Amino acid sequence: MPLDPFFRERLRTHRRYLAKKAWTDLTARFRREAPAAPASAKATNAAKSLTPRERHRRAALNWDRMELRTAGIPGPHMETTDVTVPVDGYPDVRIRIYRPSSASTPAPACLVIGGGAFRIGGIDYPTADAACRRRADRSGVVLVTVGYSLAPEQRYPTQIEQVHAAWTWLHAHAEELGIDPDRIGLNGASAGGCLAASLTLLNRDRGTPQATLQILEVPVTDLTGRWIDLRATYALGVPAFIALRELRSVASTYLGDRSRAREQYASPMRAASHAGLPPAVVLTAEYDPLRRDGATYAAKLRDAGVDASATRYLGVTHDTPLYVGALPAARRWEDDVITALRRI
Repeated sequence: MPLDPFFRERLRTHRRYLAKKAWTDLTARFRREAPAAPASAKATNAAKSLTPRERHRRAALNWDRMELRTAGIPGPHMETTDVTVPVDGYPDVRIRIYRPSSASTPAPACLVIGGGAFRIGGIDYPTADAACRRRADRSGVVLVTVGYSLAPEQRYPTQIEQVHAAWTWLHAHAEELGIDPDRIGLNGASAGGCLAASLTLLNRDRGTPQATLQILEVPVTDLTGRWIDLRATYALGVPAFIALRELRSVASTYLGDRSRAREQYASPMRAASHAGLPPAVVLTAEYDPLRRDGATYAAKLRDAGVDASATRYLGVTHDTPLYVGALPAARRWEDDVITALRRI
């Protein structure tokens, strides 16, 4: 199916950005940059205080605010609670609990693990917060988001241990939170989908309570790149080497040693067995190089006797769920996630 017009315009803008960046990088090699205009000491010190990674994260947060304002839908007001959960041997992790007024007592719950290539994003991002509010309100499910540590400051397996600690804490405190411990699911998107799938393996192997359902949105499930689908990037007119370079960069930043991508908790697709894992709902996008990661993982689950479905949304890209205010496919996507949440 042709790319949705909403994304076609954005793709043109993105291509111009890539071309400008490539030209700037190239010309900088052959000429010395002109001296910058004098700046105040305060401005200079402020600029020096941010690392390139911090500037990237600040830009990503500003972009997220703009996307919610121009193409998203704010979430309704509801009760939220932030809790810091201790993690044995790793940094503590912050979680946020969204309890809609429509939730029963005890209520079903879902642990939500957001994306961001393991190095940006978080529970304070406006689109993430708005999505949790909307989805909790419409489903009647208590949503619990995990603010896991970002790479490269903290690397694998820190993030998996943090989400596992949040998972076990949620079960241990279910009664006081008014949550039904037998009805707790998992929802992960992109890098968060990798962590969610890995958590189900960890729960099985450690004997901790298992999720009643896993909802994986555009998940990456094999960080070796074995299932990356370059036909998607080709269809967008983006050179394949850019997609491959991005995946290698993500894996290196998260893992440190890319050879660890062969480990099952880094790449859940590579688990020796997928038997005994919870039912899965997998959502992928036609113009996303991760589409085979999601579809093939669902197939592996089915081969292991797990109830799993995979749905590919046509004409759309990896970040479709953000655009519920402007894109019909994004609203349908959210409807399907809410339907899945009500199954918990």
